[in-house]
Amino acid sequence: MMWAGEQLHQFKDHHREARVFAVRAAISFLMVVALFGVLLARYYRLQVTDHEVYATRSDRNRIHVRPIPPNRGLIYDAQGQLLADNRPTFTLSVVSERTSNLEQTLDHLANLIEVSERDRENFLKRLRQRRRPFEAVPLRYRLTEEEISRIAVNEFELEGVEIEAQLTRAYPKGALFAHTVGYVGRINERELSSFDQATYERYSGTHSIGKIGLERYYESELLGQVGSENIETNAHGRVLRTLEFTDPQPGKDLYLFLDSRLQQVAVDQLAGRRGSVVAIDVKTGGVLAMVSAPAYDPNLFVNGISYKDYRALNESRDLPLFNRSIQGQYPPGSTIKPMLGLGGLEAGVVDFDTHIFDPGYYQLENDERLYRDWKKGGHGRRVDLRQAIVESCDTFFYDMAFRMGVDSMHPFGDKFGLGERTRLDIPSERPGLWPSREWKERVRGLHWFPGDSLNISIGQGDVLTTPLQLAVMTATIASRGTHLRPRLVKQLGDQPTEREVVDQIEVQPQYWDYVHSAMEGVVHSARGTAHRISRGIGYKMAGKSGTAQVVGIAQDEEYDADKLDERQWDHALFIGFAPVEDPQIAVAIIVENGEHGSSAAGPIAREVFDTYFAMQAEDNAKP
Repeated sequence: MMWAGEQLHQFKDHHREARVFAVRAAISFLMVVALFGVLLARYYRLQVTDHEVYATRSDRNRIHVRPIPPNRGLIYDAQGQLLADNRPTFTLSVVSERTSNLEQTLDHLANLIEVSERDRENFLKRLRQRRRPFEAVPLRYRLTEEEISRIAVNEFELEGVEIEAQLTRAYPKGALFAHTVGYVGRINERELSSFDQATYERYSGTHSIGKIGLERYYESELLGQVGSENIETNAHGRVLRTLEFTDPQPGKDLYLFLDSRLQQVAVDQLAGRRGSVVAIDVKTGGVLAMVSAPAYDPNLFVNGISYKDYRALNESRDLPLFNRSIQGQYPPGSTIKPMLGLGGLEAGVVDFDTHIFDPGYYQLENDERLYRDWKKGGHGRRVDLRQAIVESCDTFFYDMAFRMGVDSMHPFGDKFGLGERTRLDIPSERPGLWPSREWKERVRGLHWFPGDSLNISIGQGDVLTTPLQLAVMTATIASRGTHLRPRLVKQLGDQPTEREVVDQIEVQPQYWDYVHSAMEGVVHSARGTAHRISRGIGYKMAGKSGTAQVVGIAQDEEYDADKLDERQWDHALFIGFAPVEDPQIAVAIIVENGEHGSSAAGPIAREVFDTYFAMQAEDNAKP
C-alpha cells in the first residue's frame, strides 16, 4: 500500500498544474474582460450613440398623438335659420392595438349592447382603411344613455374600448333643402384612395366628407383644420395625462340667399307632383329658392343609410335622388319665345310692324310636312310679334326662325347661357343642349335642315334646358341683358361672395321694352295664355307659359291625354319676373306631365311671387 502511494506521489506534477491553472485563469479573465467590453460597448450604443432612437421608441409606446377633429362649418338660410347643424352624439370606438383579443372584445360588446352584423362588418372595413396605428375606429354611432351606462360598468373588462363625444351633422329642415345643401357621409374606399398625405392629415379624426350639394362644393372651407393632443398612456393603453394640446380651427359658416319661407311655399305648391321651382334675385344672381320634387331626408345618409332605405330611394320611379333643378334636361317649349323674339328684332328679321297670316300651320316650300300651331285654326290674319308672345303663336315663330336661321339663333341663345353650365356653386350640373349646325354635323353626321330651325323656335326638337338655365335666362331678360352667374352662397365665413357678370347683352332699349310689354300681356291681357293667374294681383308680372311634348305625335294624329300613360303627358312650364317696372325676382317652373304651363305651372309662380313680396313687406316692417 505504501509503495502504491509513493508511486502516485512521484507522478503528480504540481508545477504543471500551476501553469495550467494560470493559463485557464488568464483565459477566463480575458473572456470576462471581453464580455464586459461588449457590455460596455452595447451600453454606450444604447445610452450615447442610439439614445435618441430608443428614447423616441419609448415615447411612442408611452406617448401618442391623438387628432382632434374641427367643428364643421354651419349653413344658414337668408333669415339665419340653421340648415346644417352639428349635434353632440356618443360614438363607441375600439383601438385594436390596445386589445389583447379583438374578436373577444367585439363579442363582449355585442353581449352588452346591440351590435349588428352590419355594424361589425363596417367596423372591420374601417379598420382596414384607417390611416395610422392606435387610431380609434368607430363601431356604433348614436349610443343611448342606457348603452353608455352598460359599457361604463364593464369598462374594466374592455381594454381599448372608448366612448367618444362627437359632433354629428344634422339637417333640421329634412327634405326641404336636400338637393341644395346636400349631405355628408362616411369616407369610402374610393375617396380614401384619392387622398394625398396632406389630405390624410387634414382628415385625421374625421370620418365624414361632403357627398353632394353645398356640403361637397364647399368641403374644403366647411371642414376646418385638424387639431392634436399628445397623451401619455400606461401599459394597458389607458390615458394618464395630456402633455400638449393644439386647438383645431373650425370650418367656415355658409350664409345663403335661399329663404326657408319661399322654399316651403314652392314645395307646398308642387303638392306631391314631380317637378322643379327655381327663383333668382334679378339684381344679384342669388338663388332664393331651388326645389326639386320629390326629395328625401338627408339625415338618413349621415351615419350610413340602411340597405332597405337606399333601395327604396334608388328604385323609386319618381327618382327622389335626382336633382331636377340642375340635372333635369327638358324641352323648354314656348318659354324661349321671348328670348328668340328679342333675337329676331335685333337681327332685323322682324320689326314692330311685321305681320303674318296664321291658318293654324306653317309649310316650307317643296315640303309636304305641316308644322302645326297649338291652336287649331290659327290666331288670325295679322299676327305680330307681340300677339305671338301673348297668345304663344307657333306659326309666327316658325316663319321668323326660317328667315333668321340657326346661324343667328344659336349665338344669340348662347349669350343667355343656353347649352352651357351656369356654374352654380353646387356640383353635378348638366349643360343642356342648344343645338347648332356644327353640333349636328359633329354628333350625328347630318346637315342642318330648315325644319330643325323651326323645331327649335318653339322649344322642341333637340333643344334641352335645365330649370336653372331657364331661370337664368329669365333673369337676364328681366335685367335687360345683364347675364349674372347664379350663386347660392351670399357669405362664406366673414367674406361676402361677389356678383359676377357673365355677359352684357347689347339689345336696343326699345326692343327690351317691347318684349317686357308682351310678357306682361301674357299675364295681364284678356287673351294672354296665363291671364287667369292675374286675378286679384297687386303688382305687374311678366311671364311666358310653355308646354313640352314628352312623346312624339304623328302628323295625322292629335294629342289625347286619355290615350297616354300619365308619365307620357306633356310637361308644363312657366317663366316670369316681377314687378315689370323694376324686376326683382325671376322664376322658372316645370311640372312634369302637368300638360299645360298656364294652368299647372303658372299658379305656382303666382304663389311664389306673392310670398316673396309679402316677405319683403314683413322684413321691411321689422325694426
